[in-house]
Amino acid sequence: MLTSFFAGVGLGLSLIVAIGAQNLFVLRQGLRREFALTVALVCAASDALLIAVGVSGIGLVLAAVPWVIDVVRWAGAAFLLCYGLLAARRAWRPGGATLRVEVAPAHGRADAAPAATALATRPRLAPVVLTCLALTWLNPHVYLDTVFLLGSIATAYGDTRWVFAAGAMMASVAWFFALAFGSRYLSRWLATPRAWRILDGVIAVVMIALAVSLVLPH
Repeated sequence: MLTSFFAGVGLGLSLIVAIGAQNLFVLRQGLRREFALTVALVCAASDALLIAVGVSGIGLVLAAVPWVIDVVRWAGAAFLLCYGLLAARRAWRPGGATLRVEVAPAHGRADAAPAATALATRPRLAPVVLTCLALTWLNPHVYLDTVFLLGSIATAYGDTRWVFAAGAMMASVAWFFALAFGSRYLSRWLATPRAWRILDGVIAVVMIALAVSLVLPH
């Protein structure tokens, strides 16, 4: 059982630890302290559900209707393109929503403000959650990786396939929470408008490149 579990952890990490739309979004939310816990929970829960679907054998049913993946592919490409263009706009014309870092003074002064990282503007929860869901569920690669690939490999573990699935789910939880809450240690280097323009520029390039890759002939 331990062999199956750690095999699931290893495969799960190999599939999600990569530069992609979802990971960049989680990183950005973690850096900005904007609903990082919620975003990590949504991503981890979505992965767990997709893994369960693949291991349960429903992936074989989905494989019989390949047009579903084509619909997801085009919808995902459109969404990624729009998100990339918005990131490019933020990089070109920053809106002033930057990190403000206050460093706590030394010697423990009673009137000193504690070290904190705040934001000039803070969006609502609903748009953040919807964006997170779209970046997850409109990505055709997530179905190919978690539902089809991971689901088919799980069948090789027979009666312990759900232990294998649990390992993959654990890897997803560990990764998204580490990314969401570990990224805050980079906030000190991203406390200037210039740094955020660079980050948004990178996000724009990656998102648009992913959108183009989704519609290229396969």
